[in-house]
Amino acid sequence: MKHYIYIAVIALVFLAFAVVFDTFPRSTVSELEKRELATFPEFSWERLADGSFTSDVSTWFSDSEPFRDVFMTLSMQVKDLIAIAPSEDNVKFQAGDMELEKGEGEEGNGKTAANSPEPKDSMTIDEYENHINADENAKIANAGIIIVGKGDKVRALMAYGGGPKGCVGYAQAANKYKEVFGDKVNVYCMVIPTAVEFYCPDKAKKRTNQQLPTIRNVVAHLDPGVKPVDVYTTLGKHANEDIYLRTDHHWSPLGGYYAAQEFARVAGVPFKDLSHYERRVTHGYVGSMYGYSKDISIKNAPEDFVYYVPQGVEYTTTYTNYTINKNYQVTGEGKPFTAPFFFKFKDGHGGAYCTMMGGDTKLTQVRTSTHNGRRVIILKDSFGNMLPGYLFFSFEEVHVIDSRYFTKDIIAYVAENKITDILFANNIFKAYSSHTYGSYLRFLHQQWHRPGASPEKAKGDSTVKHKEQSAPKKQEPAEKTEPAEKTESAEPADKVKAPAPVE
Repeated sequence: MKHYIYIAVIALVFLAFAVVFDTFPRSTVSELEKRELATFPEFSWERLADGSFTSDVSTWFSDSEPFRDVFMTLSMQVKDLIAIAPSEDNVKFQAGDMELEKGEGEEGNGKTAANSPEPKDSMTIDEYENHINADENAKIANAGIIIVGKGDKVRALMAYGGGPKGCVGYAQAANKYKEVFGDKVNVYCMVIPTAVEFYCPDKAKKRTNQQLPTIRNVVAHLDPGVKPVDVYTTLGKHANEDIYLRTDHHWSPLGGYYAAQEFARVAGVPFKDLSHYERRVTHGYVGSMYGYSKDISIKNAPEDFVYYVPQGVEYTTTYTNYTINKNYQVTGEGKPFTAPFFFKFKDGHGGAYCTMMGGDTKLTQVRTSTHNGRRVIILKDSFGNMLPGYLFFSFEEVHVIDSRYFTKDIIAYVAENKITDILFANNIFKAYSSHTYGSYLRFLHQQWHRPGASPEKAKGDSTVKHKEQSAPKKQEPAEKTEPAEKTESAEPADKVKAPAPVE
């Protein structure tokens, strides 16, 4: 009799799952994974014949299962209760658009860097010693994410897989800009380290590579006319403060403040301390690392997203929005419009990192009441979004250009806007990526025909001779936490409503 009861229970369970998965509405967006889920593929006889249609149907069926986030959360809770973590035997180390095994990818631009010069004497970068959580235990979660700490102090760290001879292409892109613009424009190069460099316990260091050797290699390859901005040392001095978000792969607005301060010092422009800013907070923020790590402890440890709004300076922000397709390629651009620089999110909103400028898929121009003849372009990924809000006292104009979406000829843009300074500001994952520095080189000669058309395809090599263009590789997003728009970052875009402007 017991056997029949057991069989009946199992049959009912399978029947319930069959009803749910075959009849309930399919999921279209995963808030947990911060991405749009697969859609039902278009049918064609050719795709049916080669098998791609049935393969895509299978992908759609498994990816869009009803209550996807509910089941994933339940799975994480069960694993947390029984303390099961993914195996450490096959961890891969992700670097932005790259996925590198440890020790690979040290050339950075396809050219040998075996004879890398020593770092310039003008900028000595000392190695950071972790005195905060060096002795703590850590566990390896999904995708090789390193989880450190417990309770409301838990922190998720993304392992770094780059090598000490990498990022040469990023330095060469900065050098090329200095060559093109000459003495009329100051060029600066900033490589932003990520949290794993400062908070990785000693016991987990074998799971990530050091970032300092890569940063030193960038500095070593910069031409004398390009000014390095050492934010590694700056951030290391403030590592005991909340300079990185615990639940997100980004740094915090406070980390951006210290980096902007160092940039202003190198650039020789005025800078105001935090007493000239109003402190604002979005409570209950859980960022991208919950979706990456699939570790319930991250969801259970929300943090405050603290940002700073400048006071005593006037500024007007103008945006030009880009239209992008499912491959994150620009297909059109809108008309310029004015809107607030700071956007307000409700407590608990997963898109709070987009407080500054509302995201990435746009060109931003800020005109300030600071009249000193200095106008800066910030060439950035989403880490760079934390910088411009601290520079309104420093420059009369701040132009923000994302590496993935700019559509104009930057030589003409610099001339038309009388730009005096250009700052390369990218996190080390993106600086390592050929997509990033390849885009910056392409900006020097690309042509944009009209909204709705694609930027002119490039041809030639990455040394960028006039009117020679190299075909840009397909650009994948690399940091995706953007409201109402798809954005960059080694993460899927956040599908959320557009935020209300800060009042």
